Amino acid sequence: MAFKVILGDLVAAVPDAGGAILADWEGEAVDQVACMDDYELKVIGAHKGVILNQLRDLVRRLEGADPREIIITTDRMEILILPVTSDYFLVLTLARGQALGRALFEARRCVARLIREIG
Repeated sequence: MAFKVILGDLVAAVPDAGGAILADWEGEAVDQVACMDDYELKVIGAHKGVILNQLRDLVRRLEGADPREIIITTDRMEILILPVTSDYFLVLTLARGQALGRALFEARRCVARLIREIG
């Protein structure tokens, strides 16, 4: 199954999702599905990769573990960052105040599917 199909299923399952992107450890897009501007989603993915890497370093130093999920809330949107493997991560954007619990549930399912696909 292609990454685009998996990401498309995620975006379709989350009300008011702006888009989902699978990126590599450098923040480069591997694949994406966007209901927003493609370029803007790629920029969000790249910047969230930097945040993920910084938090990974911090959490490893403090707890000896890796972060499992990061949620960033702004005035307009919520952004979920979930590591898929040590080399890939998922970013999902959605309108603020819209079904965050549902988004987390679906994002976790998506990560499991991506792990199987990367295999």
